[in-house]
Amino acid sequence: MDTNAFALRHIGPREADQIAMLQTIGVDSLDQLINETIPNDIRLKKPLNLEEPMTEHEYLLHIHDMSKKNKAYKTYIGLGYHPTIMPAVIQRNILENPGWYTAYTPYQAEIAQGRLEALLNFQTMVIDLTGMEIANASLLDESTAAAEAMSLLFAVRERDQKKNNVCKFFVSENILPQTLSLLQTRANPIGIELVVGKEDEFNFSSDFFGAILQYPGKDGQITDIKSFIANASNVQIKVAVAADILSLIKLEAPGTFGADVVVGTTQRFGIPMGYGGPHAAYFATKESYKRDLPGRIIGVTKDADGNRALRMALQTREQHIKRDKATSNICTAQVLLAVMASMYAVYHGVEGLKFIANKVHNSAVTLAKALEKLGYKQVNTSYFDTLQIKTDSKKIKRIAKEKKVNLFYPDGETVTISINETTAIRDINYLISVFAEAAEKETIIISSIETYNKIEDTLLRETEFLKDTVFNTYHSETELMRYIKSLERKDLALNHSMISLGSCTMKLNAASEMLPLSWFKWGNIHPFAPLKQAKGYLTVLKELEDQLTEITGFAATSLQPNSGAQGEYAGLMVIKAYHESRGDYHRNICLIPSSAHGTNPASAVMAGMKVVVTKSTDEGNIDVEDLREKAELHKENLSALMVTYPSTHGVYESAIKEITQIIHDNGGQVYMDGANMNAQVGLTNPGNIGADVCHLNLHKTFAIPHGGGGPGVGPICVAKQLVPFLPGNPLVKTGGEKAITAISAAPYGSALACLISYGYIKMLGAEGLTQATKIAILNANYIKKRLEGSFDTLYSGEQGRAAHEMIVDCRPFKAYGIEVVDIAKRLMDYGFHAPTVSFPVAGTLMIEPTESESKAEMDRFCDAMIAIKKEIDGVSKDDENNVLKNAPHTLEMITANEWYLPYSREKAAFPLDYVRQNKFWPSVRRVDDAYGDRNLICSCTPVEAYLEV
Repeated sequence: MDTNAFALRHIGPREADQIAMLQTIGVDSLDQLINETIPNDIRLKKPLNLEEPMTEHEYLLHIHDMSKKNKAYKTYIGLGYHPTIMPAVIQRNILENPGWYTAYTPYQAEIAQGRLEALLNFQTMVIDLTGMEIANASLLDESTAAAEAMSLLFAVRERDQKKNNVCKFFVSENILPQTLSLLQTRANPIGIELVVGKEDEFNFSSDFFGAILQYPGKDGQITDIKSFIANASNVQIKVAVAADILSLIKLEAPGTFGADVVVGTTQRFGIPMGYGGPHAAYFATKESYKRDLPGRIIGVTKDADGNRALRMALQTREQHIKRDKATSNICTAQVLLAVMASMYAVYHGVEGLKFIANKVHNSAVTLAKALEKLGYKQVNTSYFDTLQIKTDSKKIKRIAKEKKVNLFYPDGETVTISINETTAIRDINYLISVFAEAAEKETIIISSIETYNKIEDTLLRETEFLKDTVFNTYHSETELMRYIKSLERKDLALNHSMISLGSCTMKLNAASEMLPLSWFKWGNIHPFAPLKQAKGYLTVLKELEDQLTEITGFAATSLQPNSGAQGEYAGLMVIKAYHESRGDYHRNICLIPSSAHGTNPASAVMAGMKVVVTKSTDEGNIDVEDLREKAELHKENLSALMVTYPSTHGVYESAIKEITQIIHDNGGQVYMDGANMNAQVGLTNPGNIGADVCHLNLHKTFAIPHGGGGPGVGPICVAKQLVPFLPGNPLVKTGGEKAITAISAAPYGSALACLISYGYIKMLGAEGLTQATKIAILNANYIKKRLEGSFDTLYSGEQGRAAHEMIVDCRPFKAYGIEVVDIAKRLMDYGFHAPTVSFPVAGTLMIEPTESESKAEMDRFCDAMIAIKKEIDGVSKDDENNVLKNAPHTLEMITANEWYLPYSREKAAFPLDYVRQNKFWPSVRRVDDAYGDRNLICSCTPVEAYLEV
C-alpha cells in the first residue's frame, strides 16, 4: 500500500471493503460491475493521456513553485477589482474551515441555520448600503448581476402597457468594459437593443424601457445619478445602478434617489482578487419585483414551536417550477464569499467601515493634490477613489513597469489610479515618485493623509446604515471567532457526515487542494494585470484546460463560465454562433427531455431558442422515437439537443449514440449537461458519446467545494467546429478566433477556485481518476443493494445496475401518511443530510454517495434509512403525532421538563447506537415555509416583525 498516493486518501472504501461490497452486490469483480453498468459501445478504448500523479507533498511544492511565476505588483488598476485586507480571523475560521466550505446549499433549513444567518446578514448589509427594499443572497459577479438587472427590467416592462413593446436599453459609456461585453451577450438573444452613450446627452426618450449607470464610473468620475434617475422616472424609464460597495459608505444610497435595481460586487469587503474570482456579487431591488429577483433569497419564518427560523424563501423562483418561462437561469449563489463579505462588515462595523472608506478617499485626494503640484491635470471633479490623469500614458507606463506598479491606461493620453484599502502613505509616496520621474521633477514626500472631500455635497451619504445588533457587537477577534463558531455549530457539513445528494456530488474537498487559496501570490493578482505578471496562473489554467479537454474527449476548453448555469448558457451561445457563422440564423429549436434539470430550458430561452420538450419512457430514458419525430419535424430549424448523461434518472442510456446521431442527421448540435460527469471520467466521455459541447461542474466532479451554495465553476469543453466561438473578454485576449462576447466578468472566470480542480487532477492522475469513477459506481450500487426490501429503486440500467446515483421511491409511504419530506427531516435525527428531495421525480430521494465515502459511513446511512422504513411501518395514516412528522427533534425538545409525545425521548434523539457517539442537534424544529412566504422578511428585523398580519 503506497501511503503517499493521493488516491488512497481520496477514495473511501479500502480494498477489503471493496471486496465485501462486491459480494453484497453479487458480482465477482469491480470490472464486472462496470461492464454490467456502462454500455460497451461508449467505453473508452485507451486510458486518459495525463501526467503521472503527484503525491500531496509533491503537489504542494509544485503549486508553490508555480505561484512564484506570478508577480504581485502594487496594483491600482481598479475596474471593479481591488487589493483588500482579509481579516485573519475570517481567513482561518471560514475560508480555511471545512465546517464552512464543505456545506451544501441550505435546502434543508433546519441543519443550515448558521450559514442562513450569515447570508441574512449579507442581505441586510446590501439593503442598508444600497437603500433598496430587498436583496438576494449574492450572484456570480458584478457584470452578471448587471445583466440580470437588465433582464429583470425587461421582464417587468411587460406589466406597463406603455412600455411592453419597448426594447431599447441605455448603457452609460462609463460602465465597466467587462460589464458592457456581458450586456451585449445577454441583450441580443432576447430582443433587447443596447444604446451606449453619455449620461449627460441622453434625451430620456420614451423609446427606452431602462438604463444602467456606473456609480462611480469606470474612470472614477461620480456623475449626478440623482438627477438622471428623476428625469428617467418622469418618462417611466427604470434605472439600474452598478455601485462600488465601499464607495456607498460615503456616497448616498442609490435607492434614496429612486433607483429600481442596484448591483455590484462585494469583493472589496476582504475578498482577494484571485485573478478574477470567485467573488460575491450583490443584487438589490424593490419589494414589488421580488418574484422577478434572480438567484436565492434568505427569509425569516418560524419553526413548529413558533420560534424564529431562517430558510430559502420564494423557491418558486427556481427554474424547476418556471422552466422555459423563467427570466433567469441562475440557480446558485456565491455563498462562501458572501459569508466572508458579511463577516467583514460584522467585524469592522459602521465605524470601522467609515474609517476604511474615509482612508481610501482621503488617500486619493492626497495623491491628487501632490500630482497637481507636479503639474499633472486630474480631470475628475467628483470622485471616491479613482483619479483620471491626463498625460503621456506611454511614458508613465514604462516607468511604472520598472517600479513594479500597475496602473490603468485607457488611451495614449490618460492614466487612471484606483486607491484601495491596502494603500499606505509609503505607497502614495511611491506613486508620486513614478509621476515625478516622468515629469523629470524632484518628488514630493507626503507625511500625512489630508482630510478633504471631493464628492459633491448632493451625493454625500446622509442615511444611516448597519444599525442592527450583529454589526455592532463582534469587533474583537475573540468575539468574532466565537460568533463564527456559534453559527458553524448549527450547520451540518461534510466534516460531520456523508451528504449523499444526487446530482450534486458532495465528494471530499482535500485540504491539499484547498491550501493554496490562501497564498499571497495566488490571491493578489488582478485579472487585468499584464500577462507577464500572471505566468503562474496562465500556466496552471492552460494545463487545466488541456486536462479537461482530454477527459471530455473534445478539442478545447473555456474556463470562463463561473457556474453550471453559466456553462449551459455559454455552450448554447457557442452553438448559436456556430449556426450563424454558416448562415443558419433560423436554427432556434432546442429539444430538451422532460427529465432535464430546470436550468436547461431557462438557459435555452436566454440564448434566444424555442424549447420543444421530448418524452421519457417508463424506464426513465429518452423516448427515442419521440425524439426522432420531433427532430425530423423541426429539422430545418433544429439548433440543439440538451441531454444529461448518465440521465438525470441515474441510468446509462444505451441508445445515447443513436440519440446524438439523430440530432446531427437533422442539422443540430448536441449539448451535454456535465452534472453527472462523475460517472464518466476515465470510462467514457462526451466526445466519444457524440456530443459537441458539454459544461462541467468543477464544484461537483472536480472537487471544488460547494461552500454552502457557492462558489462554482462551469467551464465548457467543445468539439473542433465550435472552438472558434469560445467566449472572449474585452481587456484580455481569450477564447476563439470568432469569440462570442463575455459570459463572465473575468477572462478566466473564478480562476482562484480553478486551482482546486487542477490539484485534484494532478494528484489523482489518469488511473486515480478512473478508479474514482469506478468506486462512485460501486458505492451507489452497494447502497442500492443494501436498501433492497426497504426502498424500491425507481430506475435501473438494462442489467439492473445504477450509475453513480439512484432514485429511491418514497411515494408508496403516502399510504401511511408519510411524505418524502418527513423522511428527509427524520434523517437529521440520525445525523445525516437528506439526499436530493423530489428531483427529478416528485416523492423520491436521489442518492449519490460519491467515491470518497467509506463502507462504514455508507453502512451507517443505510442503517438509518432501514430504521426509518421500520418507523414508517409502525405508524398509522391517521396519526400525525409520530416520530417522522415531528422530526427533526431539537436539544430543547429533548431536555424539556415535560414530554407529551407518544414515543420516548431516546427514540426521538438516539434511534441507533452510533448516533450517541457523534450527535448533531438541529438548532430549530421543522420550519414553516408557507408562513415565510406570506410574511417575507429578508433582513435582520426585530422579533416583533414576525407577528403574522
